[in-house]
Amino acid sequence: MAEILPDVESLAAAIPDGAMLAVFKDNGVAMEATRALIRRGARDLHLVTVPTSAFQAELLIAAGCVATIETSGVTMWELGQAPAFVRAVKSGAVRIRDATCPAIYAQLQAGEKGIPFMPLRGLIGSDLLKVRPDFKVIENPFGPDGASDPIVALPAIRPDVALFHVAKADRRGNVWIDRQAELRSLAHAAHASYVTAEEIVDHDLTGHEATAGATIPASYIAGVAHAPNGAWPMAMPGRYASDTDYLARYCQAARSAEGLARWLAGEGLACHAAAE
Repeated sequence: MAEILPDVESLAAAIPDGAMLAVFKDNGVAMEATRALIRRGARDLHLVTVPTSAFQAELLIAAGCVATIETSGVTMWELGQAPAFVRAVKSGAVRIRDATCPAIYAQLQAGEKGIPFMPLRGLIGSDLLKVRPDFKVIENPFGPDGASDPIVALPAIRPDVALFHVAKADRRGNVWIDRQAELRSLAHAAHASYVTAEEIVDHDLTGHEATAGATIPASYIAGVAHAPNGAWPMAMPGRYASDTDYLARYCQAARSAEGLARWLAGEGLACHAAAE
């Protein structure tokens, strides 16, 4: 059984400084846990976005929690660039490890399978190979005799911690991921997975046909914390939409370092779940 934690502060306390922390894309974003991480003063994280990120990565960078980010992209969608991320890239405050969506997924698949690398063809000819010396071009050992058949070997990603949000978990720590199947690879690859849930139910999610097929067993989960509205201001499909007005206010404030500092000191890190 995974540990059912008393609150998101306890969950954030379990994620050490300096950890390789993998976070999920737009749906299933553990924003309440992210704010708790910032409130506790997390530092020197190696953030891996699976495969991209928006406000979650932006906020962690804005608060000075991130030393390295491995990502296929960080934007605020129709609201434009992610201002703190852009400043960090330009100033060198955060080390950038460029990737692509297929590359990150392939690296996670290697991690979950316990193998050192995963081959991928699509990167050959791209500039990415110039900035990622750990992506190795090798010859296909099963290629046609006498003919060159290059392929890229990508090192496995084994995050120290995976962090994501789900609609529901049960008292044993099984977590229901609905249609977000990529979360399986993330949980399998990580050494520890911490999850926040909109609700914690009493019945066993693995024991019901309607939920068992989309449930990650508790054996892959280190801890679960109850966090109603825990993805806000991001969307939780089937429950609430993203709060675009809030995100627009953030982008306006974060245009300058001074405005960002005021925002972080004010509404930015308030515990939304407790206020609901």
